[in-house]
Amino acid sequence: MEYRIEKDSMGEMKVPSDRYWGAQTQRSLENFVIGWEKMPREIIRAFGILKKGAALANLKLGKLDERRCKAIQQACDEVINGCLDDHFPLVVWQTGSGTQSNMNVNEVIAARGNEILGEKLLHPNDHVNMSQSSNDTFPTAMHIAAVLATEGGILPAIDRLTATLRRLEEVNRGIVKTGRTHLQDATPIAFAQEISGWRAMMEKCRDMVLLGQQGLRELALGGTAVGTGLNAPEGFDKAVAEEISALTGQHFVTAENKFHSLTSKDELVFAHGALKALAGDLMKIANDVRWLASGPRCGLGEIRIPENEPGSSIMPGKVNPTQCEAVTMVAVQVMGNDACIGFAASQGNFELNVFMPVMIYNFLQSAKLLGDCMVSFDKNCLSGLKADRAKMKENLDRSLMTVTALSPHIGYDNAARVAKTAFAENISLKEACLKLGYLDEEEFGRLYKPEEMI
Repeated sequence: MEYRIEKDSMGEMKVPSDRYWGAQTQRSLENFVIGWEKMPREIIRAFGILKKGAALANLKLGKLDERRCKAIQQACDEVINGCLDDHFPLVVWQTGSGTQSNMNVNEVIAARGNEILGEKLLHPNDHVNMSQSSNDTFPTAMHIAAVLATEGGILPAIDRLTATLRRLEEVNRGIVKTGRTHLQDATPIAFAQEISGWRAMMEKCRDMVLLGQQGLRELALGGTAVGTGLNAPEGFDKAVAEEISALTGQHFVTAENKFHSLTSKDELVFAHGALKALAGDLMKIANDVRWLASGPRCGLGEIRIPENEPGSSIMPGKVNPTQCEAVTMVAVQVMGNDACIGFAASQGNFELNVFMPVMIYNFLQSAKLLGDCMVSFDKNCLSGLKADRAKMKENLDRSLMTVTALSPHIGYDNAARVAKTAFAENISLKEACLKLGYLDEEEFGRLYKPEEMI
């Protein structure tokens, strides 16, 4: 491999000659050989957006000349579009402020910009990082990436799943089945009502995700090193927020208190809490689906779900609820990520939180996993869900808890005796009720109508 010599404030470094990064990136690459988790592509894209926005704001405020600004913009566009992905090699496990990733972006944009210009006019710190600090750029990149991941992945997937559930509600209207609480038989419920509970979960989660977005739309840029805004011109914070809004098509504003935005990560904790709530509801829905589909002969068997692949390497013909299992695994990963984000957010000291890379890595992983698993669950499972009406009726007819409808007429204790007698003697509720003499056949027929108990 061929190398070139790059310099920074600490001296010279050998850098691969086919890479745009400079000495500071190379130092980080060599000093943090930890794990395989690279800085997420979404963060690199967010950095490209904010560096472009910063250049435009600096141009507007008279800090940066037009020629340098255009070169930075062009290089940033290549970062945003993923053309330069190979030039961002750093891992998550680096400085907790994300300084080295900020400098990685600065160095790549400066080098590529100079290549575009045909001369060395751009300096990573003096021009690409103008009016900024790693301490305000990294939290800004976190918020941009989190908003874009939520808007581009989470919300569309929730909407898709909600639409499928709404369709299933309509298709299954009129079907009455056994309700269950504590995994035990309970009073009847319409299958459409059961599905409506799932649908409402998605709608509530959508509202919570949107609520979590509000704090993420506040940007730390303009606070520079400790929140005072040192070396940033007056009005830079508002100007750069406007530019970033224009570039993303999303509404961003400058954070009112930069001292808060640098040291506190409560907004990310709150936003991820909504993702954890979504994970919890997806876990519940997936578990309901696989319980209801259990069988095919020795389980509940009240619904049929698509058979996508063989389920066993030893048992021929076995098919498993694999999509449900994928959803539940994603859910537990998101819950683990939430614990990590909460712990990391509690570790801010004085003017800066230094756990930011691991926080955003976990947030973006959660967003990606949730968005992907909802699409997969919808496409490969829920969309093909069908009720087994005969099995639902059979289970409903055998349920003992429909005796609840008789309680207002014969009393709770007598109704309990009817249920226990029916179970012990393996007879129907009607037979037990007549045997115990609580109702005659005509009275029982008038009062006992499971389809009207919903």
